[in-house]
Amino acid sequence: MNVYFCGSIRGGRDDVHVYRRIVQKLQSYGSVLTEHVSCSELTDRGEALAADRDIHDRDVTWLQQADVIVAEVTQPSLGVGYELGRAVDMKKKILCLFRPSSGRRLSAMIRGAEDGEMFTVKDYREEEVEKVLEEFFNNLKRT
Repeated sequence: MNVYFCGSIRGGRDDVHVYRRIVQKLQSYGSVLTEHVSCSELTDRGEALAADRDIHDRDVTWLQQADVIVAEVTQPSLGVGYELGRAVDMKKKILCLFRPSSGRRLSAMIRGAEDGEMFTVKDYREEEVEKVLEEFFNNLKRT
């Protein structure tokens, strides 16, 4: 299974430790096409040696190859929002993870997209993220 993980890069890297935890769990379900998002060496300046067009085209190709999309959406990010919009257009199964303890409010465009089938939004606490992922992937196997 190919998994595309979305997390903020240029929008802020405060949650990179959470991204690492998520990616480590996702690797037990398949190949994580975007594991670099969880690397602490990657700063909010982005990928220094890659042109924006190259990053866009590579990531869209990975979205096309993905069987499922998992996005950590607590840190607002234009890029993550764009990726989710493209994934919806591609009719991909999507899980969005949001931590209410951040004090932020999730965008209505994300929360309101939940349909219970293709687009799922789960509020979670950091210590339960592995359990939330396990439930999501177990339900995937049943469908």
